[in-house]
Amino acid sequence: MVVLMALTGFLAGLSSVGLLAVINRMLNEPAAVPAVLAGAFLVLVAVKIFTNWLSQILLVKFAQEVIVDIGIRLCRKMLQTPLRVLERHGIPQVLTTLTDDTSALAWSLQSLPGLAVNVATLVGCSLYLAWLSWMAFMGIVVLTVIGLIGYRRLYRRFLASNQAVREARTVLFRHFRGLAEGMKELMLHRSRREEFLSMEIEQGARTLRDHNLHATHQYLAAEAWTQTLFYGLIGIILLLFPEILTLSNESLRGYVFAMLYMVSPMWAVIGMVPTLSRGQVALEKLDELGLELDTAHGEGPQESARPMAAEPVRVDLAGAMFRYEGGATQDRQFVLGPIDASLKSGELVFVIGGNGSGKSTFVKMLVGLYPPHSGEIRLNGEVIGEASQDWFRQHFSVVFSDFFLFQKLLGLDEAVLNRSAEECLKRLCMDHKVRIEAGAFSTIDLSQGQKKRLALVAALLEDRPFYVFDEWAADQDPQYKEIFYGDLLPALRRRGKGVIVVTHDDRYFHLGDRVLKLDEGRMVEQARSRDAGTVTAEPPIPHYS
Repeated sequence: MVVLMALTGFLAGLSSVGLLAVINRMLNEPAAVPAVLAGAFLVLVAVKIFTNWLSQILLVKFAQEVIVDIGIRLCRKMLQTPLRVLERHGIPQVLTTLTDDTSALAWSLQSLPGLAVNVATLVGCSLYLAWLSWMAFMGIVVLTVIGLIGYRRLYRRFLASNQAVREARTVLFRHFRGLAEGMKELMLHRSRREEFLSMEIEQGARTLRDHNLHATHQYLAAEAWTQTLFYGLIGIILLLFPEILTLSNESLRGYVFAMLYMVSPMWAVIGMVPTLSRGQVALEKLDELGLELDTAHGEGPQESARPMAAEPVRVDLAGAMFRYEGGATQDRQFVLGPIDASLKSGELVFVIGGNGSGKSTFVKMLVGLYPPHSGEIRLNGEVIGEASQDWFRQHFSVVFSDFFLFQKLLGLDEAVLNRSAEECLKRLCMDHKVRIEAGAFSTIDLSQGQKKRLALVAALLEDRPFYVFDEWAADQDPQYKEIFYGDLLPALRRRGKGVIVVTHDDRYFHLGDRVLKLDEGRMVEQARSRDAGTVTAEPPIPHYS
């Protein structure tokens, strides 16, 4: 599509130059206009109108396809990017990439057809000037090169200003996110609210405004330099060329006529500079996030489509270690591991530890979201590498402590939903509030605890070899804690599922097989949950239906 648009634009530009030459020749005819020139005029007008029309039709089609294609491909690439890379850049940066950068890149690509038309017109006019007088044309080339050197310096300043605008927009986006997510806290504290508005929102908006104004000044300076160069060239053609070169009146008029004719496409090309500059900055930001548009990178589809390992399934961590990147304000890097542990089907394991001990990091490494920096993770004896990372992750159903609940039950077979969904809702006492309609929850406008129960329902319906629950019961009522620990977890174990529960509820440890304890990233204890001195045995918990 790009090649076709470029060709039509190039034809439109060349037809414009042809019209320029024909009109100039017709103006210099002393008698009646020859039939050949009249015919050429009509043909060139028809070609120009048709190619302009065709290029615009192609542009509209191309623009819509580009916006959709870039958005989808970036989302797909984002899901193939390591989680830690996205976390390191932050959610505001990622959201800015998906909104501003995608839009900027799409608009820059949409300007290509118009760029092709105008560049073709400028090239054609240049060839026409060279045909009139190559010596005069060489003089113009020398002056143009000198002007372009100055323009390049101004453009670099403009590009740097655009990068500053992009960074300021990301900061403001972060403040807007804080405004949306901290609305309740801001409403309850007047001083905090006023300081947040004045120091964060207002200052961020003013910084973005200042960077935008500075970028505009840099662009206008570059444009003023170009106008000075252009009209200076016309003045040189009119005042100096007749003195130092032998030019006929026809050639002189042709030069002036062509230069004036080049004004419109030249301003159009200059007007595209901000759009192309923002597209260049967007590409650089995409590279920083590792979201190259080249689909050759990322995980191979053959690994993703590989069937899950046959049960029983065993996961072994052999010296597995994960290290966070140190920051400027950090005294040291947090290191998880090295960890040696084994988890298998039909086993219920509790993971305990204080705040900051590495429990959530352990969960992410266990399920394949954080590949270990050293050591190995094996599934049924197979070492998990970069190519098999996505396949490995398909063996886990996880409810994270900071879970996200999708209203649609995506990726699940309709027969499974019809057979099991209502039963799961009943087990968690949610059937009176939520129904399954057309493969989706009828509502998710619920309390946090109720949403977490729906997240558990979605996980149960996935029916995978391993289930991981990160502080699931932390905000549940005692009734639902007993359903979770006394009914659901043992039921999953009886079905041959491996169950890993991150929790502080030590009164339920007697129901499990083992307790893994983490302390400052190290696994300091691996004990049977029924061992004396490790946990306190509790009486059996009644079964809830």
